[in-house]
Amino acid sequence: MLEIKTFFDEKNTSTLTHLVYDSETNDAVVFDPVLDLDSKNWRTYQHSLKSLDDFIHAHQLKLHFVLDTHIHADHLSGMQYLKEKYKVPLVINSAITVVQETFKEVLNLAEKFDVSGADFDVLVKDGDQLKAGSILIDVLHTPGHTPACTSYKIADHVFTGDALFVPSIGTGRCDFPKGSAKDLYHSVTQKLYLLADETKVYPGHDYPGSRALQTFTTIGESKKSNVDLPVSRSEAEYVAFMEKRDAGLSLPKLIYPSVQVNLTAGKLPEKESNGQHYLKIPVSS
Repeated sequence: MLEIKTFFDEKNTSTLTHLVYDSETNDAVVFDPVLDLDSKNWRTYQHSLKSLDDFIHAHQLKLHFVLDTHIHADHLSGMQYLKEKYKVPLVINSAITVVQETFKEVLNLAEKFDVSGADFDVLVKDGDQLKAGSILIDVLHTPGHTPACTSYKIADHVFTGDALFVPSIGTGRCDFPKGSAKDLYHSVTQKLYLLADETKVYPGHDYPGSRALQTFTTIGESKKSNVDLPVSRSEAEYVAFMEKRDAGLSLPKLIYPSVQVNLTAGKLPEKESNGQHYLKIPVSS
C-alpha cells in the first residue's frame, strides 16, 4: 500500500519534503530533502535530515532514489547526505545542464566548473519511467520556474516542486534566469491539468500563515481555485499577471548559497588551501 509522509521545514525555508513508500514492500523514494543552513554562523546542520532519517530507520524502508524537482533557490539540498548513507542514486532532469551553464555565467564560477550534470546519477527527461522496487515513477518535464523543473507522478499522486502549489499560494515565480511564465503556463495547463481531477498534488512548499499547513491539494481543486492559474485564465493573462507580480518580489534570502550548493547535487564547494569551504556572493555598488 502506497503511503506518503511529509516533513515540513517550518522554521527556515517552508520546504515540504515528501517521502513515498510502499508499506508492504518497504520500497521508498524521497523528494527534495533539506540540508539546514545557519546563515548567521555559516554552518550546515542536519536537523531536517535527522527527522527524515529516523522515520526511514523506524519503518525499515529501502530507499531507491533521491529526487530533486529542480535546483532550489531557497534551501540547500540534503541529497549528498542520503546518497552517502544509503548508497542511492540522485535524480534530476537532464535540463540541469542548462541551469548549470546559466549560473556558471551568472556567478562567474571557475572555468573548470562541470556543466555536464555529472554530479547527479540519473538524468531524466519527459516521458521516462523509473522503477523503485514496487514503486513506478512517471517523469513530467514541467519547466517555467526553472528550465529543469520536473514533476513526478506515482499512481494518483504527483509531486510538483515549485511548478504548482496549493490553490491559495498559486504557482512558482518565473523571474529567475531562464525562467518563463509562458513555459510554466504550458507545463501546468498542458501537462498537470490534463491529469485526472482526483490526482493529489504535493508541492515543494507551503506558506500557511494564519491557516493550517496544507501538504497537498488535487488537480481538480487547482483547476478551479488556483489563485495564479485557474483553468479559465488565458496564456496572455497569466503571463502579464506573472510579470507584474514577479517584478515586485525580492530574491530568496538563501538564493546564492542554495544555488551554488544545489548545482552540484548538494555538495559544498571544494575546500580551499586553508581547509575552508567558501561561497560566492555578488555585490552591487
